[in-house]
Amino acid sequence: MIKNAVAKGLFLAASFAALVPGLAQAQSGEPRVYNSNITLAEVSAAQKAWGDALVKISDDFQSGGLAKAKSTANAVLDAAYGYNLGPVLFKPTLTVAPQTFRTTKEGALAYFVGGDSNFPKDSGFALKGWKKVDIVNAAVHINGDVASTMGKVMITDAKGKVTTVDKTWTFKKDDSGTVRIVLHHSSLPYTAN
Repeated sequence: MIKNAVAKGLFLAASFAALVPGLAQAQSGEPRVYNSNITLAEVSAAQKAWGDALVKISDDFQSGGLAKAKSTANAVLDAAYGYNLGPVLFKPTLTVAPQTFRTTKEGALAYFVGGDSNFPKDSGFALKGWKKVDIVNAAVHINGDVASTMGKVMITDAKGKVTTVDKTWTFKKDDSGTVRIVLHHSSLPYTAN
């Protein structure tokens, strides 16, 4: 009786393993581990990558014109932002109504490089000769596969002038393990008149 129960259990386990990809691998001593949690190191790397990308778009504009900058910006949006997950909550620094918010990739691309008649007020924020980006977080909140940051971003141009913006980002790690920006809010610091 016990022998039959064990044999039946082994048969069911083998049958189930054939139906569930990866289970046989896990039973063979090579466990598959999936962890969608974001780490502080991943958040810092994503922020640094954003800053490096802004400088790269500016450099590409200087060396290859708008077509090269647009190609780079398009690749950056695909790699760094979560437009493939749905709308991104993007409020760039220098936008005005009725196009203040950029929930589509097209709107974000127009903000970074301009040249889109649907966004006639965009002159290309990333084309301004940026050479360096420094990010100082006031705080980082991590909760599972989502992380939010808030702080100052200092962007230096070719003449050494530093522009400081207040920036809030929310990052989400997608199913492939890529950390993507799903919220990006930027504004100039308040100054009293």
